[in-house]
Amino acid sequence: MVKGSNGKILRIDLTGGMIDVEAPPDLFYRKYLGGNGFAAYYLLKELPLGVDPLSPDNILIFSASIMTGAPIAGFGRHSVGAKSPLTGFYGQSEAGGSWGPELKFSGYDAIIIKGKSDKPVYISIRDGDVQIKDASDIWGMNVGGATDTIRSKEKDDKTRIVSIGPAGENMVKFAGISADVRHYHGRTGMGAVMGSKNLKAVAVRGANKPEYADHESVIGFNKYFNAKYKTNADNATLNDIGTTSYYFGANAAGGLPTENFRKGHIELEFDREAYKSNLQYKTDGCYGCPVRCKQSVKAETPYSIDPRYGGPEFETWGAFGSCCGNADMYSPAKAHELCNALGLDTISTGLTISFAMECYENGLLTKEQTDGLELNFGNAGAMLELINKIAHREKGIGAFLADGSWAAANKLGESAKKYSISAKGMELALCDPRVKNGVALIYAMSPLGGDHLQSEHDGAFDPALSGYSHAADNPEYFMDGARQLGILEPVPSLSLGPDKVRLISNIQHFWSAFDALDLCIFVFGPVRTFQPYMLPEMINAVTGWRTTLYEIMKAGERITNMMRIFNLVHSHLKREDDRIPERLYDGLENGPMKGNKINREDIDDALTTYYELMGWDRVNGVPYAGRLHDLELAEFIPMLEESGIGYYKKG
Repeated sequence: MVKGSNGKILRIDLTGGMIDVEAPPDLFYRKYLGGNGFAAYYLLKELPLGVDPLSPDNILIFSASIMTGAPIAGFGRHSVGAKSPLTGFYGQSEAGGSWGPELKFSGYDAIIIKGKSDKPVYISIRDGDVQIKDASDIWGMNVGGATDTIRSKEKDDKTRIVSIGPAGENMVKFAGISADVRHYHGRTGMGAVMGSKNLKAVAVRGANKPEYADHESVIGFNKYFNAKYKTNADNATLNDIGTTSYYFGANAAGGLPTENFRKGHIELEFDREAYKSNLQYKTDGCYGCPVRCKQSVKAETPYSIDPRYGGPEFETWGAFGSCCGNADMYSPAKAHELCNALGLDTISTGLTISFAMECYENGLLTKEQTDGLELNFGNAGAMLELINKIAHREKGIGAFLADGSWAAANKLGESAKKYSISAKGMELALCDPRVKNGVALIYAMSPLGGDHLQSEHDGAFDPALSGYSHAADNPEYFMDGARQLGILEPVPSLSLGPDKVRLISNIQHFWSAFDALDLCIFVFGPVRTFQPYMLPEMINAVTGWRTTLYEIMKAGERITNMMRIFNLVHSHLKREDDRIPERLYDGLENGPMKGNKINREDIDDALTTYYELMGWDRVNGVPYAGRLHDLELAEFIPMLEESGIGYYKKG
């Protein structure tokens, strides 16, 4: 058994109430690491073709990693994966907190859930003992109430719980999964998959911490981080006001998505000090991490805001603030609380509402269709009311928007599609590629859709982008980290040339391994306190292996290719799906970056270069057999041959 892990994966079939345990070989852990690696592997191996994501046949996988729970900053995360109901493609989301470590301490490294219960249930795991328990009395509760009730039932207030709210129960296609109320699996609709299975929650508790190969070295890495992180430009800011700092920085630089990505700047009614004085309640963090980048906000007026649900991250500020035309600090914070309580992804919810606002202002949605709401940009009251309507799939505008902006645009007609700021059917995160062009490629090639966390962003490698990136504060530090990954020279942010594509693809392999290791990007290089060369040393201290940065990068590339195969075979992915929203070809309407836009030929050329760098055909991005042999994925070649895709087309 691999040190740092349990060597056990739990299987649960909710249809028959069957519980089983499997023990993968050690090599399995080394090839796939955990997190998205486990999820991609089991979905490829076991999900039948043509499965409706909301049917009992979809597979839901919660996974920790070989490193989850190690007492080192950044290793407190876990993953969940399934076929996405929002996009129809591969779905995955990570969350921080303490649930992932507690799953490991309870005796398991992952949970594979199939089928559907005939009544609402929750799963209880305590020191290896697994039970499926009735949740009929909890169904309908928000995540806070459900968490409190389950902890009461378990007679242990330290039980860690992932749960869904009414949005997941109503199978809103961008419903998320709460982890202990304050942390979230927001993206790709994993909460809807839980709801489709009548699964309200998974509660874990355990006291069996794994054994590490070199415990003294493990502790040494944490001591190193504690001593260094406040000297890192980015980590020090996160320690103060979390990712809220990015909101002010992006706005000043003209790259803050405003009014559904039409603009890049909004005249805010508050600043950093006003936020800290009037909203910031306290800071919090994840298991074993001193950065404490998680914010809790509290207010009595103009809205009562409960600090239990934490506080907005940068993405939430952008989604419900600038993107919906709200310049105040209170309405986005209230929107955050509502989404966390009801179980909604804040990014997709905010951008679906901003989509509806632009449709309304252009006459594509009438007041009658919006249930009487005046959906103008800046109408915070209407925005907050819509959140409730969407979460409960209320007849009318709530149900209309509950499948996301792309589905709604397809119902309204061709002219509405431009207003859906989405990729592969999932709304973009609040990072505008028109001020950092590599993010356009990140959105286009992401296996998930509009996900900004596939690779490091341009500003980290362009010291000239002062005001927008901490790279300007210490350019040599950032480039030193990049050189460890083969990026030897800075690359301009406003570029989509081959050098940028190489940068993005190289770091994608590293970040894909991050998701397999369930490692937080906010602690690791090339941008932050831990540097890339340290990662293999950490893994070796935990597992006893002699791994290298090369092996880790190969694992990341392996997993990216597995997700690509899934999308090709299960979702009939084609090149036209690797697109960016039409809006990004328009120039920004205001701010310091006014007029900046993405050039169609540049992104098309960049995508072709990316395919070639990855060892995929340049038509639809299908991995060549040679590349799959190199990545030890030959077992999936017959799957591509049977599908007859691209290079594997018969005749």
